Amino acid sequence: MTWTAPDVKRTPGSLVAGEREMLTGYLSWFRSTLLHKCAGLNGAQLAEQTVSPSNLTLLGLIRHMAKVERVWFRQRFAGQMLDPMYDPEKGKDADFEDLDPARAAEDYARLVEECRLADEIVADASLDDTFTHADEVYSLRMVHVHMISEYARHIGHADLLRERIDGVTGW
Repeated sequence: MTWTAPDVKRTPGSLVAGEREMLTGYLSWFRSTLLHKCAGLNGAQLAEQTVSPSNLTLLGLIRHMAKVERVWFRQRFAGQMLDPMYDPEKGKDADFEDLDPARAAEDYARLVEECRLADEIVADASLDDTFTHADEVYSLRMVHVHMISEYARHIGHADLLRERIDGVTGW
């Protein structure tokens, strides 16, 4: 049996919540929206390059966002020392370029797990908590804003990719 990306329930963020709930709610919504864009597709479809000459694929976006979640929340904010998610010998764009449709389920699960771990790490943290990276001080608040913008940008890409795969459009 061929694996297909599961349906995803998306919960919209509140329009009137406090800052913390609003930021975490919208990050959750954008995370689930990327997965929603992949629902019903198999590994080969997720890995299909549909907008030439771009190397963007839905599977590449899944892999990229897993890496971004890991880097910003676990490595930078929490200071965890982790091995690179993808083979550094494959280059800095291995998340986009070193795709294997047969590993799509594993890549999908990795993103879901990185999101879970990120949420676990920040559950008791303050948005005012900071860390230093490359001689710059960042707050957890900024990380949330950055992640929301990162997902929003890539969901725009996912819209185009999905439409080219099977004609599905819309939120």
